[in-house]
Amino acid sequence: MTYFVDRQCQITVENLPSEAQLTAWVSAALKGRLEDAELSIRIVDAEESRTLNHQYRGKDSSTNVLSFPFEMPEGIELDLLGDLVICAEVVAREAEQQNKPLLNHWCHMVVHGVLHLLGFDHINNAEAEEMEQLERDILAGLDIPDPYLVSE
Repeated sequence: MTYFVDRQCQITVENLPSEAQLTAWVSAALKGRLEDAELSIRIVDAEESRTLNHQYRGKDSSTNVLSFPFEMPEGIELDLLGDLVICAEVVAREAEQQNKPLLNHWCHMVVHGVLHLLGFDHINNAEAEEMEQLERDILAGLDIPDPYLVSE
């Protein structure tokens, strides 16, 4: 298994995950699902997240993670999975609001995004249940508690 993660950081803030951490989380999400993969994880500010969310999803707000699967042209073979764009400000705010360790929430957002790149979604209840259970299982393997449990 070979997983290559290109970490692109467009902002300067503290407590961002390292490329090694991102690669470990991507590896956990892809294990048993894909042998080799390359992807980019771009860490952005709220303004860039909002612009991309508006342009690609029609939503005029910043969001935690956006997934852009690579659409392979016919006849081309690459291990390129796609791109994730993660808004550091939103991830930090959500972690605080949900009373979760920041790096745990970062890991969850990476796993969530990678599953989207693999074609998983949460448009309807059945899809959401399947995707959330996969997230729970992957995160448990990294000793991270269920992200969907409400902390007091």
